Amino acid sequence: MTALDSRSTSNIILVDDHPLVRDGLRLRLEGVPGLTVIGEAGNAEEALSLAERLAPDLALMDVGMNGMNGIALAGIFHERFPAVRVLMLSMHDNIEYVTQAVRAGASGYVLKDSPATEIVHAISAVLANRTFFSAGIAARMIQASALQTPVERLTPREGEILDALAEGLSSKQIAERYGLSVRTVETHRLNVKRKLEIEGQAELIKFAVERRRR
Repeated sequence: MTALDSRSTSNIILVDDHPLVRDGLRLRLEGVPGLTVIGEAGNAEEALSLAERLAPDLALMDVGMNGMNGIALAGIFHERFPAVRVLMLSMHDNIEYVTQAVRAGASGYVLKDSPATEIVHAISAVLANRTFFSAGIAARMIQASALQTPVERLTPREGEILDALAEGLSSKQIAERYGLSVRTVETHRLNVKRKLEIEGQAELIKFAVERRRR
């Protein structure tokens, strides 16, 4: 499913502590084929409640919120709702913020002053299981990514699940260990395979075991 596929609809929640910003985003997204804003949240607690109740496809999330910031919230989303894609929205093009957001599990980072077309393009890319970064950020992210090994791109939770697979634990056992649903664990496993560019489950377990031996 992509954001611009008018034959199906992707559901989005807006997470920003400024109502005027949320209003502006909603106006930008209204009328875009295949996109529906199904809820708004002004803080982390509201956002987590929305995700639990509405199971959106994507959360468009501000970085600099009062209370828990968007990067920390993205990490919680990645752990509790790994099927929900997170696209960060920010006034800051600080590469450290971007790197922290990606490590927390965000799939993209777009600047608030970007044209509406770029924000829609970012949403479409993230919904299609790709990453997206505003033009000024993308080149620096490529440089930073080139210095990372595939394992370093995993989030802390994904690393824990990889270690558990090396121990020979099943998805059910991993779920019980970390207090997650089996479906959540399976989604994390898919994300790990994507980041490591591994196809099959046997290959993933082999990689996990060999990594643990190093």
